[in-house]
Amino acid sequence: METSDTANHSAPPAAGPLAKREARLAWGLLAPTLISVAMVVILPLLSIFWISFKPVGLADLRPPVPIVNESLRGRPKVDGDEATLRYRVRNSSQDKPITGVSFTDVLPEGLEITSVDPRCEISGSLLTCTAGDIEGGFRDDFTLDVVVSQAFIDADPDLDETEAVVTGTSSNILTNFSFTLENFARVFDGSEFWGVLGVTMFYTVFGTIGALVFGLFAAMLLNKSFKGQGVLRGLYLFPYVSPVIAVAFTWVTLFDPFSGSANALLIQMGVTEGPINFFGQKPLALVMVTVFEIWRYFPLSFLFILARMQSIDEGMFEAADMDGASPFQKFWYLSLPQLLGILSVLFLLRFIWTFNKFDDIFLLTGGNAGTRTLTVNVYEQAFAVGNIGAGAAVAVVVFSVLLIFSVLFFRYINQEEGA
Repeated sequence: METSDTANHSAPPAAGPLAKREARLAWGLLAPTLISVAMVVILPLLSIFWISFKPVGLADLRPPVPIVNESLRGRPKVDGDEATLRYRVRNSSQDKPITGVSFTDVLPEGLEITSVDPRCEISGSLLTCTAGDIEGGFRDDFTLDVVVSQAFIDADPDLDETEAVVTGTSSNILTNFSFTLENFARVFDGSEFWGVLGVTMFYTVFGTIGALVFGLFAAMLLNKSFKGQGVLRGLYLFPYVSPVIAVAFTWVTLFDPFSGSANALLIQMGVTEGPINFFGQKPLALVMVTVFEIWRYFPLSFLFILARMQSIDEGMFEAADMDGASPFQKFWYLSLPQLLGILSVLFLLRFIWTFNKFDDIFLLTGGNAGTRTLTVNVYEQAFAVGNIGAGAAVAVVVFSVLLIFSVLFFRYINQEEGA
């Protein structure tokens, strides 16, 4: 009896007709949101994975198409002049073939056809020509000898405005089912990849930790009531709210080796004998872009940490003061445990954002002087080199690293909460 009672209690209640209708209604209401998320997030992500397994270059983004240009050669001026009606056919691709190429065109009035290209046929005023299968880089002319009449000269038709109807079939590398691992082999076989990954990890880890630490210090300083507190908090937000192109240009100008104020001040103080190329030499350039990352994004950490600090019960600190606790002990044993939750969230977000950061480094150094990260590598592979497939493969690597980091991070957080 106990076994049967336990089984009866553990069995979930059967969903009634009303519950099923409510579930269908709920999914129906969520459908627009799910579709929007799929179009904005999932579909672009799937397209990147798709392209990463294809040897796609910039030239392959537009599939090969047959192109026909029509012109009248001979410059006829009076009735009875002879001329040549020429159709130039070419393949837009230099290496991809097109099969079953043909075109049709309506001949202008006032032309008497005297000879026709053997690959063409005329039915009334309709011209049909067949080029068949054409290889990459194909160019050929289809010509018709004609005699013009006065009606043609009076009409003076513009042949450039009339377009022939062209048909042909070509294989689009973006949509066909031929795949390759060449892009990933090129990414991982290159000796520079692991160096770029190391630069990315240095920039991400120290940039993230630095932004959190400075944000924590700023929050501790401004977690007190004093005159001008609001103005000072607003000034602390200046690096984060300023346009990145403006602050990046300011930093480059400030630390310029020839006209920058920083170098002039260091030389006058006797710290250095000559100018320092802060953004042009290794490893100083990587340190500088990391410092820029910390300076620009610590206000975000400052805002969240300060908001959490102000929600901590002051009674704990009053009790600690009565027990004779030092300021460090109050911070370590009272404030920090209360801040671990928001610090964990900020670390996760800042790590992901910094790992994906492109514009800051590109504006400061262009990825030169040892500051080339994976995101800069994506840009260079896809647009500078013109290898879209290799750029997509690097993007997949970036996504994989962040996915692994997120999984490990949440697993660690869950273990800590369980403990």
